[in-house]
Amino acid sequence: MAVVALTSASGSPGVTTTALGLALLWPRPVLLIEADPTGGSNLLAGYFRGLREYQAGLIELALTAIDLADALAEVAQPIEGTSVSFVAGTRSHTQARAVRELWAPLAEVLSEVEATGQDVIVDAGRLGLAGSPEPLLEAADLTLLLARTTLPHLSALRSWAEAFQRDPLDWHQAGVLLVGEGQPYSAREVAGVVKLPVVASLPEDPESAAVFSRGAQPPKRVETRPLARALTAAIASIHSTIAERRNDLLEGTRS
Repeated sequence: MAVVALTSASGSPGVTTTALGLALLWPRPVLLIEADPTGGSNLLAGYFRGLREYQAGLIELALTAIDLADALAEVAQPIEGTSVSFVAGTRSHTQARAVRELWAPLAEVLSEVEATGQDVIVDAGRLGLAGSPEPLLEAADLTLLLARTTLPHLSALRSWAEAFQRDPLDWHQAGVLLVGEGQPYSAREVAGVVKLPVVASLPEDPESAAVFSRGAQPPKRVETRPLARALTAAIASIHSTIAERRNDLLEGTRS
């Protein structure tokens, strides 16, 4: 696999919840990067319920005097009992400017992480914010824009999609990950409007989402819950999408 980035065109579609959910169900070791420029670690405050203290994160990477790849290995913290490690986000939105120059070199380092047998998931927060980690989005093998299917969310998504068409970002590949498909629009309708493929859809499952967003007690047989099943299917679709793109690139070089 490779580097997958998650972002949104509007507020509260569940980027952080989805990023963590994907990471915890990922079939290989995975590194989760909290790159949301709004500040604060949603993972520490939410999933860990504030019981795990900040040790190191993006700001330490930005200020490191040693090789960035070595610093990344030191800063990344494991989530016990899983194959996930994470890099905590900035402690405050005021630190967003301090990490702005980190994004480009970090993108290069993350592209090399796969060689160590580890994939990367980036929580990039909302598009268009000051300090947004655009180099991470540009370097990702797949960038997923999360959106709900309500008109306000789709209006924002369409606005960004049109901006891509007028002045395309140099993203390797982009797609949409829907939350709450059919409320009221379908994946086909969304893809037709925004001119981007819908890679996967996630259901509304507040009880399961609360496990990832605020460390709630997992419901019984969580693996059979709608969200868990959909996340597993989304991972398969992400794998397939990236594999198809790489195959297309390979075929292109042969022709």
